[in-house]
Amino acid sequence: MTEAPANPSHETRARILEAAVTVFASKGYHDTKVDDIVAESNTSKGSFYFYFPSKQDIFLALVDTFADLLEGRLKDRLATSTSGMARLDLALRVCLETFGQYRGLAKIALVQATGLGLAFEEKRRAVNDRFIAIIKNNLDQAVSDGSIPPLDTEIAACAWMGALNEVILRWVYTGEPDPVRSLPALRKLLLQSVGRT
Repeated sequence: MTEAPANPSHETRARILEAAVTVFASKGYHDTKVDDIVAESNTSKGSFYFYFPSKQDIFLALVDTFADLLEGRLKDRLATSTSGMARLDLALRVCLETFGQYRGLAKIALVQATGLGLAFEEKRRAVNDRFIAIIKNNLDQAVSDGSIPPLDTEIAACAWMGALNEVILRWVYTGEPDPVRSLPALRKLLLQSVGRT
């Protein structure tokens, strides 16, 4: 999930986060207890509460961790491409590959954060808004460079986000279709939605 921490303090926090991914992914939010995370991380309750005041705080930290990971990968990979269409294609590939690599975190961010109350809904909405803005920015660039015809990129970005969410949610729940296997069909559908074949 993360690179090797530079000091023991970061290592302990990372171990607790890794354990939380495992426990939340297997037990769900409501059935997970702080003691479960402590046991899985082989740390102490004191260490847990030093980094995370509550179970809700570590859960929200995991959602942020996954969103930051995905956004960082997108920014790194998109920096290598200048064409709007190439960026759209690359962004879709990076999203699906990242979700495929981090199924436990995807389950936490997309499935378990739904319906858990206002704090969770606000977090989920904020994460969705971050990625809708990235999609919109790349659609705007594709319109600007003539790769796609002019369109309402805000609506298109919301629709793309919805399609990505649905494909990933189905995979998280059922194991099929694999995100990377979904790429060609999803790519074709999304490109058709913005006037490309």
